[in-house]
Amino acid sequence: MSHRRAQIAMAPEEVAGFLDGERVVTCATLGRDGWPHLMPLWYVVRDGELWASTYAKSQKVRNLERDRRCTLQVEEGDTYDQLRGVMIKAEAVIHREQVLELGVEIFERYTGRPVDPEGLRGQAAKRVGLQFVPREMASWDHRKLAGTH
Repeated sequence: MSHRRAQIAMAPEEVAGFLDGERVVTCATLGRDGWPHLMPLWYVVRDGELWASTYAKSQKVRNLERDRRCTLQVEEGDTYDQLRGVMIKAEAVIHREQVLELGVEIFERYTGRPVDPEGLRGQAAKRVGLQFVPREMASWDHRKLAGTH
């Protein structure tokens, strides 16, 4: 790792705090034509892994059924000196069970209030859970260069 990369890398606890505080992960899968397919997802963190829910018939699920490899990115910052982010090379595991529970967990994270699972039951029947098992990770926090962290 270069000196500059080591200087801006986040420690594991910084990565965990960052992922807990952010709201959108961009998921890149490989399309049938070999081109990357990028889509934003809401997520929760379970035991250090990102989990999301999406429609079972979505393009990203079709791509992951063909090839489990994906790259995730969570980032924030409006100017170069404020950029922070995490990139995760992962393998996706598609879950077709307990989708309702995952949907409730995600909904509660994003709304900040309890939800009646019955209100999500119809939607959950059309969705899958995506567990992103990390294989490699990179992080950056440009605020460290200016000493503003």
